Amino acid sequence: MKSAYELAMERLNKNAPTTKLTAAQKKALAELDSVYAAKIAGREITLKNELAQVAGEFEKADALREQLATERKKLQAELEEKKDRVRQGK
Repeated sequence: MKSAYELAMERLNKNAPTTKLTAAQKKALAELDSVYAAKIAGREITLKNELAQVAGEFEKADALREQLATERKKLQAELEEKKDRVRQGK
């Protein structure tokens, strides 16, 4: 008799089978993670410095926080898109 976990894993593999990644794909994915972590960190540092300069101005500070969140989401989406292309071998 199979456990609920085993049954769930079987159903998951039927819907979206796992794929084996090559060493080159793993390296490319790791490189993408590294590059985008650096991009995100760079934007955070820049915007946090700007945020420190407008400490008393709440409207500008809110705009910068919103810009930081937007840019972080944009870079994360871009990263996931590129990682999907690597996984598909394109």
